[in-house]
Amino acid sequence: MTTPQIWLAPLHGITSYTFRNTLCRHFGGIDCFMAPFLPTQSAGKFRQRVWQDIAPANNTALPLVPQLMGNRPEQFVDTVRMLNEQFGYEHFNINIGCPSSPVVRHTRGCGLMPHPDIVEQIVAEVTGKTPFHISLKMRLGLHHADEGRELLPRLNDYPLDFLVIHPRLGDDLYEGIPDLDTFAEFCQLTQHKIVYSGDIFTVEDYNRLAERFPQVAAWMLGRGLLRNPFLAEEIKGQDTGDKRERFFAFYQDFIEKLLPIRGESGTLANLKELWHYFAIFTGLSEEKLQQLLRICDLREFVSVSS
Repeated sequence: MTTPQIWLAPLHGITSYTFRNTLCRHFGGIDCFMAPFLPTQSAGKFRQRVWQDIAPANNTALPLVPQLMGNRPEQFVDTVRMLNEQFGYEHFNINIGCPSSPVVRHTRGCGLMPHPDIVEQIVAEVTGKTPFHISLKMRLGLHHADEGRELLPRLNDYPLDFLVIHPRLGDDLYEGIPDLDTFAEFCQLTQHKIVYSGDIFTVEDYNRLAERFPQVAAWMLGRGLLRNPFLAEEIKGQDTGDKRERFFAFYQDFIEKLLPIRGESGTLANLKELWHYFAIFTGLSEEKLQQLLRICDLREFVSVSS
C-alpha cells in the first residue's frame, strides 16, 4: 500500500508558525503544511507584518503552501507576485471554503461559491498572468451543492495543481456528517487531483475513506490532529512510544516558544482555544475543562493543565 500524503489543515488563529514548528519537532507523519488564510493586497501596499506567519525564516520545518483570501482577481495576481518576489514562494492556494460568517458576508471564502463567474475570473487571472502553481480549497457549496456542481466543470480547463474539497456546505459550518456521496460525485466532475479534508479523527476514519476514494491524492488533517497529535503517525503505522510524555513535552515547548511572541494574555487565549481539542486526547471531562477555561492567570492555567 502506498504511504499516504498527509497535510496539516489551515486553522485560522490556531495553526500559526509557532504551532506548526513545535508540532513538527515533536510529532511525525505530516508531509506538508498549508498556512491559514491571509488577505490579498494590491501592488504597492505590501504590509510586511501581515506576512510574518509565512516568512521563510519562520518556516523551515516542512514545505508550506500560503493560502490567500479575497474577491478581486487583480489583488490575487499582485499578491502572488509580491510573495514570490519577497519570499520565493511558487505555490499558492485560493480559499473559497472558509464558512465564517464575517468572511462570507464580505463575499470571501465560501461566500464566493454562489459566484462562479468571480471564482473563474480569479483562477483565470492568476493562472494566466503568473507562472506559479495554484490550487483551490473549497466546500460543496455555501447554501447547496449545486454551486459546486456548476463550478467544478468550469475549472477543468485551468492548470490547477489540485483541489482541496471539504464535503460540507458552508451553512453547515463543522456540524453534521460529511456528505460523502456528493463528494464522490464531485470527484467525477473534476479532472484535477483531489485532496480530501474533513472529519478524519481516527485511523479507522482514514482507512474507510481511503478504501472508498482511492483516487484521492492527499489527506488533510485539522481538528483530528488537534484532538490527537499522533494521528498522522498512527495512519502511517509509526511507533508512537509514550504518548502522554511526548504530548506534554510538546505542550511545554509550545508555551515556551509562544510566550515571547504573544505575551501572557495572548498565550493564555491561544491555550484555551487549543484545550477544547486537547481535552479529548487527555481524557479531560467537560466539567474539568470548564473549570480550566475559567482560569484567568497563565501560570495557574499552565500548572493545572500540565
